[in-house]
Parts: sequence; C-alpha cells; structure tokens
Amino acid sequence: MSGPSATTMGGPPGATRTYTPPTPGTVEAKRLNIGFMSMVIGMFMAILDIQIVASSITQIQAGVSASADEIHWIQTAYLIAEVIGIPLSGLLNRALGMRLLFVFSAAGFTLSSTLCALSWNLDSLIFFRCIQGFVGAAMIPTTMAAAFSLFGPNRSMVQQVMIGMVATLAPSIGPTLGGWITDHLSWHWLFLVNVGPGIFAASMVLTYIPKDQLDLRVIRNIDFTGLLAMALFLGAFEWVFEQGPTDGWFEDQGIVLWSILCTGAGAVFFWRVLTRSNPVVDLSIFRDRNFSLGSLVAVVIGFGLFGSVYLTPLFLGTVRGFNSLQIGEIMSVGGMAMFIGGPVSGILIRRIDPRFVMAAGMSLAAIGLYWNHFLTADSSFNELFWPQLLRGGGLIMCMVPANFLALGTLPPPKLPNATGLFTVCRNIGGAVGLAGLNTLRLSYDNLHQQELGAALDPARPAVQAFLSQSEASLRALGQVDPQQQALMQLGRRMQVESMVMTFNNLFLVMGVCFAFMLLLVPFLRRPQPRPGPAPAGH
Repeated sequence: MSGPSATTMGGPPGATRTYTPPTPGTVEAKRLNIGFMSMVIGMFMAILDIQIVASSITQIQAGVSASADEIHWIQTAYLIAEVIGIPLSGLLNRALGMRLLFVFSAAGFTLSSTLCALSWNLDSLIFFRCIQGFVGAAMIPTTMAAAFSLFGPNRSMVQQVMIGMVATLAPSIGPTLGGWITDHLSWHWLFLVNVGPGIFAASMVLTYIPKDQLDLRVIRNIDFTGLLAMALFLGAFEWVFEQGPTDGWFEDQGIVLWSILCTGAGAVFFWRVLTRSNPVVDLSIFRDRNFSLGSLVAVVIGFGLFGSVYLTPLFLGTVRGFNSLQIGEIMSVGGMAMFIGGPVSGILIRRIDPRFVMAAGMSLAAIGLYWNHFLTADSSFNELFWPQLLRGGGLIMCMVPANFLALGTLPPPKLPNATGLFTVCRNIGGAVGLAGLNTLRLSYDNLHQQELGAALDPARPAVQAFLSQSEASLRALGQVDPQQQALMQLGRRMQVESMVMTFNNLFLVMGVCFAFMLLLVPFLRRPQPRPGPAPAGH
C-alpha cells in the first residue's frame, strides 16, 4: 500500500491549500479519526430522520390534530428540503470549507430537531421539518467527501465502509427504532433523540477536523436564478413522484401543474448550469465515466434500499397483521447482514478488484429479492430470513464499492460537488422507485383481484367445499347468518391472496433491476492507487 496522498481542502482548485493526511498511529491521526467518527454520527442522524417517523404517523397525527390526508407532509417536507439542500453542499463546501459547513449543518439540524419536538400544530411541524431536512442535508455528502479528502483515496477504505453501513443501515432500522421510541416515550422524542448526538458531532468536528480556507466570494457570486430554478425543479420532482401514485398521476390537476412547473424549472436550471462559469452545481463531473455509471448504480441501490424497507413492513403489517415489534424483529435480519457485510466488503475491496465485489453484491441482492417473490399468506420470520440476509448483505456490498468506484477516480477539489450529486442520485432512485412500486402495486392488485374473482365461481366444487366448511364452522360457533359470513370470509381470503401475489410481483421487479445492473460492471474502471507526496526537500 502506498503512502499518504496529498489532497486539497476548501475553495476552488486555484485557491486551495495542500493537505497531507497524517501517518497512521500518530496523535494527529487519532484526532482525525475522532473527528471523522463524529461526522459519521451526524450523517447517521440525518439519514435516520427520513424513516424514523414512518411507524409513528398515527401518534404524531393525534398529537398535532392533523387529518390522514395532511400528516404525510411531515415526511414529504423533509425529503423535498433534503433533496434541495444536498446539491448545494458542493458550493457551500467551496465557500465555508468542510469543517465549518459540517458544524453549521449539525448545529442547525440539532436546533430544528428541538423545534420539531416543540411544534404546536401541523403547520409548525411541517415548517420545522423543512428546515431540519435542508440544513441537515449537507452532513451526508460532506462526510462522504471527508473520507477521501482527510485520509486520501489509498487509505480511506475503512471510512468508506462506515459510510456504506450508515447509508444502508439507518433507513432499515428507522421505522423500528421510531416505533420503539414512540411506544416507550412519546413521538416528541423522535426529534429530541437528535439533540445529544448533534451537539456531540458539531463540537467534536469543530475540535478535531483540520481547518481549511474560506472563500466567501463563491457565495457573493452565486447564481441565484439557477439556485431558485434548482430548488423548484428538485422540489417539484420529489413532490410529483411522492404524490403521483395516490393522486392518480396525470388524472389529478395538481399533479399536472406541478409537472409543468418541474419541467419549466428544470429547463431553466440546466440552461444556467451549462452556460455559466459559476453554476450552482457543476454537472461536468458526469463526463467521468466511473462517476456516471456509479451514479446510475446508486439510483438502483436507492430503489432497492428504500423499496425493500417500504415493501417488507407493508407486507407484514397488511397481510400478516404483525405489530411494530414483530416487524422490527424480522427487519433486524437485514440490518445485521448490513452490519456484518460492511467490514467484509471493505476487506474484499482491499484484496480483489472492487468491481468483482460490486458484482457479487448485486447478485446477492438480486437473489434475495427474487427469493422474496415466493411469499405466501403464512410467510413469517423463517421464510423471510434468507431473503433478508442475502438482500441486506448484497446491498452493503453494492454500496461500499459503488462509492469507491464512483468517487475514487476524481481529483479532491471535485469531491464535495460529486458526493452531493451522488447522494441526490441515490435519493432520487428511492423516490422514483417508491412511486413506481406504489403505481405497480395498485395496478397488480386490481389485476389479481379480477383474476381471482373470475376463478371464484360458486359452481366450482372447490369453492363449494370452502363455503360449506366455513358455514358449518360458523354455525357451530353460533354466528348469525353463517352463509353470509362464509361469503365474506371468501372475499377476505381473495383480497389477501391478491395482495400476496402483488407483493411477489414487486419483489421480482426489484430483483430484475439489480440483475440488469450487472451489465454495467465491465464498463467501470478500477481506481488506481495515487502516489504519495514527494519527500521534503524534493
């Protein structure tokens, strides 16, 4: 393994100072590890807050006196604000430097989390959630950039493994942890739980991460037209794909208007980005083949990560009728696989070509998702154990090498902007994927109900036998009108079987998407180790 690589920190390429990572084992290296660990904690809290409220919607709805149609905004507002804030991290990193940007982001996230807990109605909670998502967004790409910038691309594997584990584990345990907190404390603690880690992360990063140069000219010269266009484009994009499935897509006038706004703002945004010398976001980074293909892989990883975290609890809750604790126990298998698979993937990348590791991860995820499409109405922990294990291990084995391959070939000054775009790609993959899954879920469910309804002809012997047996059992129990009750049982059984078939179809679609991603692996370049800096005096 070669020596530490010289990198640059803060400001545009022409205004940066050279930074050489400290030698492992020294006091400086230990201080740097403490600072980076603190950044990982902040990143974990920011990603966790996307899903932590998912299992406590009912309690929050009662607490702020909101309707069922309004309460989803507490998740949507956070997601939209985060998607807008993440791409700005590259520009703010050039202006403030990595250290100050993270400290301001962590402090703002902590303060807004406190305000969320103190919300007095739905409007105030949505407003504070917007602030929380926007100011906390910078912690995610800043931490990813720090893994390369602070340690050098040749020694950053442990840090990349930690980032991959956080990025996959946090969404997986979010609903379970949120349900436990709400059951044992109250929904306010879903936000107050961020206060301690937020203060710790901000103070540790301020103390232990090296200072870097400020370049406030970047902010003074910002393209505000492009910034506004980007905010409208990404916000409207997220909104359309969040609301589309429930509102019937273009059958709803609101979705049509938001789609027009998204298209117009997107046209202005791309025009400003491609024609100005100081764009809000530098899209020229996509000329790098590894980054472009790695970002496409990130889209599919986001789809698989957020899609599986959404579908599995939904199946267990609607079909099996499990409570939050039972769902959490089953979901913990995937979380443990990610926790164990992270270090394993880091070791493998050090010893073999990372492209092979990513291909193995995609294969495992595809097999796990394919295995999931053999669900029945009685599937429980045992039936879901191996699919969860393979999918969880596969996802983390995709995430770690995808980060390394997409970002490992880039020069350090481009990392802050690249990590922001890479993170946006993963989040967009999750948003578009969830919208697609919801749309397919409604379509498949209608199709299967029609198919099963046509097969449930009362003249068929199997149907007659089921109705006769059910009617006899209900009559023995003293039920009123057992014949009608038996017909209702048959209808409920049809609905359950239709839902099971629908979930099987959706898991199969996700598995096929991961299998197709294997076709991209041969086109990726393996990042080459960079030589260390010249010795003093040379």
